[in-house]
Amino acid sequence: MSRLFELLKRLSEAHGISGYEHGVAEVVKDELRDLVDEVWVDTLGNVIGEKKGNSPSIMLAAHMDEIGLAVKYVDEDGFIRFVKIGGWFDQTLLNQRVILVTEKGPIYGVIGSKPPHVMSEEERKKPIKAEDMFIDIGASSKEEVENAGVIPGTPVVLERGCVKLLGDRVTGKAFDDRAGIAVMIEALRRVESELNIYAVATVQEEVGLKGAKTSAYALEPDVTIVLETCIPTDYPGFKEKKSVKLGGGAVITVLDASGRGLITHQKVLRWMRETAERFNIPVQLEVSDGGTTDATAIHLTKSGILTGVISVPTRYIHSSVNVLSMSDLENCVELTRRCIETAPEYFRK
Repeated sequence: MSRLFELLKRLSEAHGISGYEHGVAEVVKDELRDLVDEVWVDTLGNVIGEKKGNSPSIMLAAHMDEIGLAVKYVDEDGFIRFVKIGGWFDQTLLNQRVILVTEKGPIYGVIGSKPPHVMSEEERKKPIKAEDMFIDIGASSKEEVENAGVIPGTPVVLERGCVKLLGDRVTGKAFDDRAGIAVMIEALRRVESELNIYAVATVQEEVGLKGAKTSAYALEPDVTIVLETCIPTDYPGFKEKKSVKLGGGAVITVLDASGRGLITHQKVLRWMRETAERFNIPVQLEVSDGGTTDATAIHLTKSGILTGVISVPTRYIHSSVNVLSMSDLENCVELTRRCIETAPEYFRK
């Protein structure tokens, strides 16, 4: 197995829902330690590695939180009710196996619901809502659940390994945005640059871009590359076959959320596109009317920070069965690396 896949697998299988990123944070700190001069964790929990050097300073940012669940309460029979943390499509949750990350250690459970055998015909026609689901850890009473260390707020992640599919495709959970973290770490490992580089694994992106706001404010870099995933449109369910597909290369964001999020500065676009062309790195351009990324918060920090986004096209994000192409991941690494190396030509002070 390649080093890049092993890194992605290690990150994907780590636990860290929004606000409870400590599990994946330990992996990130371990990976960064030999690549930078200093690693620290800020007040909110962002992991920051700094490779000291010259200006212009450049920040690499990728969020390490994954969407998940949190325990709301336990009923008298030992069934656990939960709330969603981040943007779930309820139908992807039912009948999943989960891990409750308690202070006493991990506890396995399954997400269940009222069985279809006892539903009315009308009930069977409707999707089951998350509020009608529960987690079963095998307990028979509330006391048994509490004695196991499960309390309100206990974080819950979906249990899923990262494995290879056919060709260069792989599947796992939390590629959004552990794929971006993998790109950041591997690019930092390969880069040859005298610039001052900040590698930031941000927290709580999925619930409000929170870690990006605080870290960018504190570091105030000259330019930032956000490393993310994006939605390809090359599989059933899309009316039009658009420009982004698996295996098509790294994705450069032109704008997202129909311009309500990031409209990438033309100077940044030119830097990324010309660098890709110079080093023969295949790229795709994305114009999105969907969601935003950490770039939305970062580029509006203080008096403004020039910010671009490089993304790995990834199918089925916000589920436990994300799919990406390792060639796309590799191309994102190379584009990030080369953009760091060419940055002085575009952002000299």
